[in-house]
This record gives sequence, C-alpha cells and structure tokens, in this order.
Amino acid sequence: MITKEQIKAEMMVHVALNTHKEPKSVLVINGDEMIKSQLAQYEIETTFAEEFNVEGSYDVILYNSDMIDDIVLASMQRVLEPKCGIFVSLVDNYEDNSEKMTVQLKTIAEQFWIAMPYRFEGMSAILASKKYHPQADIILDRSDFVDTHYYYTELQNACFVMPAYAQKALTGIARR
Repeated sequence: MITKEQIKAEMMVHVALNTHKEPKSVLVINGDEMIKSQLAQYEIETTFAEEFNVEGSYDVILYNSDMIDDIVLASMQRVLEPKCGIFVSLVDNYEDNSEKMTVQLKTIAEQFWIAMPYRFEGMSAILASKKYHPQADIILDRSDFVDTHYYYTELQNACFVMPAYAQKALTGIARR
C-alpha cells in the first residue's frame, strides 16, 4: 500500500523536476528517504540540508515544510538560480485553513513570476517558478517515464485544478 509520505515525495519531486527544462542541481530542505529515492531517478546533483545554510546556486529547491516566512524566503532566494529556478513548498490546505494558505501563497508569489498551489491526497504545496509553468512546460519525455506509484503526467496537470470557491478566492494572488 502506498503511504502519504510516498505520495508527498513523488508529488514534490516529480512535479518540480518535470517542469524545469534542464535541472542540474536540487537542494532539499528537511528531506527524507522517500524524497531521496524519488530523486535517484534523475541524473542531478542533490544536496540535503536541515536549513538554508548552504552555498551555491540550485535550479530546484524542495522545501519539505510549511513554515514559510520572510527569513525562509530570503534564504531561499539567496541560493535559488535567479533566471529559471523552481521552488516547491508544502503549505496548509485551503479547506483546513484558507487564511493561512492565502498568506503563504501571497508571501511566495511576491517573489516569482508563477506561483501556483496544487493538491494531492489531502495535502497541498505551491510550485513557484522564475520561468517555467507546471502545466504548459511539462517535460513529457521525462514525466512519462518516471517509475512511480502515484504521480503520472496527467495527474500533474490535474493537481493544479482547484474547486471554484478556492479558485475565485485565490484569483489575483496565485500567478499563473
């Protein structure tokens, strides 16, 4: 049986890495073995850390936490590739805490060209990008061939669809 941790790992890793055209380096904050096993399917340099006290520049940052504040975002911006970097963070579910998720989305969206919430198995995340759109720019020759139990290409497109009430409330906040 598939676990929520495996689903979370697949959806954080594959949505990000199948959106970025040429990811070469990934920074994972608060990663676990499930995330590590999903990343092993890609030929990329991966760095695991407990916080943003790292050097260098990363094409993709996976933030396995929903504790988003100005300090986290400033630290993230310091190491995210400035032209086409992708940042994925867990966030509160809109249904559980619409106010907090709205604040999380606003905080992230201020710094990116695209910032879109997505949902999977009772969890939510935000993909924020300097250049790539997670539905329009999906890399099919990569996404169609990953070995997963939950993620697949069509799910990547579908997970960004929100119920009408949430879509209306987040219009103008989410950047598509």
